[in-house]
Amino acid sequence: MDFSDTPEEAGFRAEVRTFVDEHAPHYLAPFLAKSGFGNTHTGDYDTLTEAKKWQKTKAEHGWACLMWPTQYGGRGASPMQNVIWSQEEGLYGRLSSLFIIGQGMCAPTMMAYASEAHKQRYLPKLASGEEVWCQLFSEPHGGSDLAGLRTRAQKSGDEWVINGQKIWTSGAQHSDFGILITRTDPDVAKHKGLTMFFLDMKSPGVKIVPIRQANGNSEFNEVYFDNVRIPDHQRLGEVGEGWRVSITTLMNERMAIGGSIPTGFPEIYELVQTLSLDGAPAVENPAVKSRLAGWYVKAAGLGHNASRMISALSKGEMPGPENSMGKLVAGNMMQDIAKFALDLQGQAGSLVDPEIAEGAARFQAMLLRSPAVRIEGGTDQILRNIIGERVLGLPEDLRADKGMPFNKIPTSQQDKS
Repeated sequence: MDFSDTPEEAGFRAEVRTFVDEHAPHYLAPFLAKSGFGNTHTGDYDTLTEAKKWQKTKAEHGWACLMWPTQYGGRGASPMQNVIWSQEEGLYGRLSSLFIIGQGMCAPTMMAYASEAHKQRYLPKLASGEEVWCQLFSEPHGGSDLAGLRTRAQKSGDEWVINGQKIWTSGAQHSDFGILITRTDPDVAKHKGLTMFFLDMKSPGVKIVPIRQANGNSEFNEVYFDNVRIPDHQRLGEVGEGWRVSITTLMNERMAIGGSIPTGFPEIYELVQTLSLDGAPAVENPAVKSRLAGWYVKAAGLGHNASRMISALSKGEMPGPENSMGKLVAGNMMQDIAKFALDLQGQAGSLVDPEIAEGAARFQAMLLRSPAVRIEGGTDQILRNIIGERVLGLPEDLRADKGMPFNKIPTSQQDKS
């Protein structure tokens, strides 16, 4: 297979490279190069401010959300052009992590279900980074079962009144808007009584509580709703069709997350070149070589799977359940590599200061972030079910509550009281 650029692609790449050379925040490059996993490092510069500045610069020159339609702030670019952009943007793309939820997950849902007036109002500002969005899905009682959610939406005239709680909401503390899935009918099966909305995160009754993580960051949040009122015109899809709407979000979520998860392979390969093991470079050790070979094969597989995804997009096809494979493999691979790298370092693996630790403490950050990677966007178990049932065609997993009205599903004694 020939992966060389066509003449048209080469011209586009040169145009992108010129823009990045002239406009990227090069003063942040030393900090971004040392960014850990799940932590965009910008030194003494405020990360949110710098991310918005770079996104605005891209938007002003027509480089934001390349594959979006031009009327919504995009460029109408091809999937291959989008890949070239990502390659040339390089480490400055780490500033875009703040926008991945809104641009990669919320925006496709808005494009599919929002009114044209709402698309014109919200999408350009989402593309430019002026407004940040989050995704309000997971709940404490539901675990990985999204359809088990309990946040209620009750109709009141031309509005809906929302009460309940969401958890693990990435970036809620920075968000201006969010998409929200609720239960509007508890008398039907759990997948059928759901309805999707979008809302202003500054609405009265919305309370955001950051969650402290093991790596010291607070990317995730609890979000509480106390009689929050949402106009009916902010409903996405029909009443009771929230599960169908959510599938659009989830498929794009797994494509956005699965395609962006760093595996750690380039980092571990670099580490073993310089790390000494038994008086020789670690890369010469047979056991190390064996592990590297296995990870190389997985990394290559992920790359080819991403190419298949790009090919499907170029044909106008929607992301499918196959995208679950990227996240499943990459998340486990990241954790395995982090553990192996710290084992190789011995006692030095306990150092967390990027200035003195091997590999700028990237593997320490990777290990602390990896459990979240294997949970967010669907746990390993959920993804295996999706792959087994919807890709391989295996029999469905047994579900005792299938078809049962939501309010008849047994719960713990504590929940009944």
